[in-house]
Order: sequence, then structure tokens, then C-alpha cells
Amino acid sequence: MRLDKYLKVSRLIKRRTVANEACDAGRVLINDRPAKASSNVKQGDIITIRFGNKDVKVEVLDVQETVKKDEAKELFRYI
Repeated sequence: MRLDKYLKVSRLIKRRTVANEACDAGRVLINDRPAKASSNVKQGDIITIRFGNKDVKVEVLDVQETVKKDEAKELFRYI
């Protein structure tokens, strides 16, 4: 699945366009490498998102095309 779509589906970032902009600005890393919005996300990947002066680091546990709001937290776990 594309990185920007995963960020939206998992609700780490609310909108896909915002996820795209974060990737373009170099604020999203996959396994400590800068990632484009079109990068492929798979189970076991470590995603780091820089929100201002705070970093959010999560491990991808599952990849699904659609998920209900209350089940979105099961797609990742904070590190």
C-alpha cells in the first residue's frame, strides 16, 4: 500500500493530501530513510513522522485498504 494512503487509513495523519505534503517535505521516514508518498508500506516497517519538534515512531502491524475508526489503532503500535 502507498505510504500516504496508509497514513490516512491508520489515522496517523487525517488527510491524504496532508500526508503527501509531509512526505514531500521530508518529514516522514520508513526504516530511517526518507520516504516518498508513493513508497510501499509492508508489515514490520518502522515509520517515523516529524510533527514540529516531536517525533512519532510506529511499527506497521497490518496493512488494510479500509478499516473502521475504532479498529485503526490495530494497524500500528507506538515504539
